[in-house]
Amino acid sequence: MTENDLLFILALQNVSGVGDTTAKKLINHCGSAEAVFKEKKDNLLKIDGIGHVTISDLFSKGHIEAAQSELQFIKSENIKCHYFTSETYPERLKHCIDSPILLFEAGNINLNKKHIISIVGTRKITTSGIAFCEKLVEELAIFNPVIVSGFAYGTDITAHKAAIKNNLQTIGCLAHGFNQIYPKVHKKYMAEVENNGGFFTDFWSTDAFDRNNFLKRNRIIAGISEATIVIESAEKGGSLVTADIANSYNRDVFAVPGRTTDSQSIGCNNLIKRQQAHLLSTPLDVPYLLNWQLEDLKQPAVQKQLFVELDDNEKVVYNYLKDNDKQLLDSIALSCNMPTYKLAGLLLNMELKGVVRPLPGKLFEVV
Repeated sequence: MTENDLLFILALQNVSGVGDTTAKKLINHCGSAEAVFKEKKDNLLKIDGIGHVTISDLFSKGHIEAAQSELQFIKSENIKCHYFTSETYPERLKHCIDSPILLFEAGNINLNKKHIISIVGTRKITTSGIAFCEKLVEELAIFNPVIVSGFAYGTDITAHKAAIKNNLQTIGCLAHGFNQIYPKVHKKYMAEVENNGGFFTDFWSTDAFDRNNFLKRNRIIAGISEATIVIESAEKGGSLVTADIANSYNRDVFAVPGRTTDSQSIGCNNLIKRQQAHLLSTPLDVPYLLNWQLEDLKQPAVQKQLFVELDDNEKVVYNYLKDNDKQLLDSIALSCNMPTYKLAGLLLNMELKGVVRPLPGKLFEVV
């Protein structure tokens, strides 16, 4: 993408009435953002879904000037720009119809062949919510996932800090341009986040700070990830909007259950009750339900030793598989009289010890 290309992409972003979905439609029809501005109005009106109101502001002279000003800001702040058709644009986000045509980055984000999960939740996170979030990130760290959140109070900053503590890449998706930071108190974490990943936003430095920006920002949090995890939520909240968006993108959603009397668990309990999220009772539910494989691990698998220490439950499973060859997860659970959720974590621990291995179709066998 040349500087001239970027200029016209920014100019198209500046057109009122032309959102990301319409911009993509115009670009795909004309071939480039620059070609959109050079196309005859009558030809644009022939595009399905494009009317006079949509392009009424397209040919105003101020768009190029505004784009030039924002381009200077981008260059002065060394901001990276990812166009929606470029190789550097997040792959999963490409498949979201309303994803931004241009994504701005500060930091050194690397999403190549990475597991990416979003962790969201209430800004008024409880002590138990913090503990679960920290445990979740710590136990998933061996899979080297990228932890995405919104850099807000509560759950968001807890997730970012846990990622940094476990040497994981983390991404803060902002609801404003890179000329500011919200909340201001989190400015002290910016350097650490940039050193361990960075920030994404699709807002300009001139965009007004507005609460609706947070809802728009949530589509990036949901779209960039293979799964969204809701730690805690009241009956209404932005994290539930993110979960809804993730479901609309056909992504997995997890929710941590809580007591029915806890106000900060109502949202999660409702997601589970309405079958809009998987029940997340232990961190190991995530790699099991997302089918993360042992070869994805951050660290090499522990090789099987001549004498591996197994606890009593592991011995029961090991002996069963040894006597019965390859077996389905449900069959193992039934035969060993063990709940599936508990067995999933047990099998992962046994994989790490090098005594069993997973096979396609939720089969397992002794190594």
